[in-house]
Amino acid sequence: MEASKVIHAIYTDDDILMSAVKKVKAEKHHIEEIYTPFPVHGLDKAMGLEPTRIAITAFIYGLIGLTVAIVMMNFIMIEDWPQNIGGKPSFSYIENMPAFVPIMFELTVFFAAHLMVITFYLRSRMWPFKNAENPDPRTTDDHFLMEIAVHGNENELESLLKETGAVEVNLVDKAH
Repeated sequence: MEASKVIHAIYTDDDILMSAVKKVKAEKHHIEEIYTPFPVHGLDKAMGLEPTRIAITAFIYGLIGLTVAIVMMNFIMIEDWPQNIGGKPSFSYIENMPAFVPIMFELTVFFAAHLMVITFYLRSRMWPFKNAENPDPRTTDDHFLMEIAVHGNENELESLLKETGAVEVNLVDKAH
């Protein structure tokens, strides 16, 4: 495993962190990651992250659920085991579709929700029994940590981070 050097800057306030992120980005430094105890509004935009595409996958998963519902109900209620329920014979799917709308809706939501959660966990690389990647336990309570890759510019970065309001700046070896 190859180790690289990173700087961990610890902040105690989210507003100070936000202004620090803007200053660090303005100085053209690459922020590897930021660890926060709660979601910080606007942090993704300040870091320059691309918008999420999970909504597109949710729509696709919903369409898959709708398709499964239609194919399943057509096979079960029309082709395989047609039943005359309440004097309404099952001649075709279209004639009986109003009765199937709740099932179509439920399977659309079911597929979208469950597959979105699975996609989120896989995309975030969070699977069962995975070790936590949190470099400092204080970030789960009341501290914020900014991780910046170092390329021979430790002193410049350290002074910049202290200037932005970091209460602690540490040079750390990070294993990849």
